[in-house]
Amino acid sequence: MAETVETDAQDTAAADGRRSLGSGPGRLLVALYGIFTVAAASRSLYQLIAQFHVAPLAYTLSAVSAVVYGFITFSLVRGGEGARRAALVCCALELLGVFGIGTWTLLDPAAFPDATVWSDYGMGYLFIPVILPVTGLLWLRRARSA
Repeated sequence: MAETVETDAQDTAAADGRRSLGSGPGRLLVALYGIFTVAAASRSLYQLIAQFHVAPLAYTLSAVSAVVYGFITFSLVRGGEGARRAALVCCALELLGVFGIGTWTLLDPAAFPDATVWSDYGMGYLFIPVILPVTGLLWLRRARSA
């Protein structure tokens, strides 16, 4: 009986497109966004608690990036058209954030006494913060037609 219920749930999820976001190449995106969620959240939480006075803007922006990463991870895992659209908007906002904060950190380094995840376009993270939303946007656009 339990196998029937699980199979029915999987068939329903597959029929409405839920499985397509986090399957195949989407699994790599889920893994990377999950890793970045944990990394950005743990780093920013420590910095906000222990070092807030050093660079409040940078640490707050790192916390915001953790929330964005977490929401995208959740949307990719959840699947479905609504989640795909929400993840698409968040990836676009993430990309704008990476370019905006990246440019800001280059033009006004004094505003950032410590780095954020998105500083210098994610250079401290091997530019993954700028590659990730581009890849996410491409995957989510492809998943729409699937």
